[in-house]
Amino acid sequence: TALNPLSLFTRGRSQLAPRQVQHIKRHKGRIPIPIGGSTKGTTLAYGEWGIRIKGDGVRLSAKQLTTAEEVIKKKIKVIKGTKVYMRVFPDIPVCIKGNETRMGKGKGTFEFWATRVPTGRVIFEIGGSPIREELARDALRQAASKLPTTMEFITRATPPRLGKLVLH
Repeated sequence: TALNPLSLFTRGRSQLAPRQVQHIKRHKGRIPIPIGGSTKGTTLAYGEWGIRIKGDGVRLSAKQLTTAEEVIKKKIKVIKGTKVYMRVFPDIPVCIKGNETRMGKGKGTFEFWATRVPTGRVIFEIGGSPIREELARDALRQAASKLPTTMEFITRATPPRLGKLVLH
């Protein structure tokens, strides 16, 4: 029996990666620009506090997301019953060809999982049990510093966003 090429990319329990994929190589694509008028994913859905992208849209890797999530969990661990909600999931395979490689010979090999996130999208939320704003703000600020774009702290009362435009 021939080896299934997709079975080589097994996912560990702690890793952020899709369980199954149809094709392991995909086009690079573009960061989506929210111009259609939809504000979906720009306000809180589960928690009391959160961060959303304020700067340009960006491609976030699974490693960046797990690092940011660990920072939040470490900060709010002291309060029982708090939860961290991640609102994006890395499901795009990124393939990279080595430096100083000649043209041709096909696409590069699979490197990591990523997700494309537009401006205004909520990335993380904190909720579960009541948590002080200062603690939530500090935890989310530290997590935002681990991510490659500028973020803003939001609450339940924060209005939705349409790209760079805040809708009041």
